[in-house]
Amino acid sequence: MKALNVIYGLALLFVISNANAVEGLISVKSPLSAKATMDKFELLAKNKGLNIFARIDHAVGAKKVDKELNPTEVLIFGNPKGGTPLMECAQTIGIDLPLKALVWEDAQSQVWLSYNDPTYIVKRHNVPNCLVAKKLSNVLAGLAAKTVEP
Repeated sequence: MKALNVIYGLALLFVISNANAVEGLISVKSPLSAKATMDKFELLAKNKGLNIFARIDHAVGAKKVDKELNPTEVLIFGNPKGGTPLMECAQTIGIDLPLKALVWEDAQSQVWLSYNDPTYIVKRHNVPNCLVAKKLSNVLAGLAAKTVEP
């Protein structure tokens, strides 16, 4: 299992783009359509035992105000088994929970899966030694890697 996590982690490193780098945000290229990427991420998250709280389609919202966005969806998800230990490190982390995944299509029609790295979240809240963050980072990296497999 550890070897599999290492493989997913290495694979993820090769598909992360620094061109769109925002501190703490991990973005992974997807060979799938935006909808297929989000559908697959949502299914994998559910299969991992994560609760799905909402799926928000920003492109649909934009149409309501006569604007146009490329496909852009957010999935809000989590599980108290991961979130509670983070908040035990610093209760203010609750502002960053539940976790979110963003699937979006850029101007060149490249689809991306983006999420906040839990290790960045704990640094943001000044508790870099919160051990559960690394575990959650590995879980998200694994989900992302499986999602973008063709």
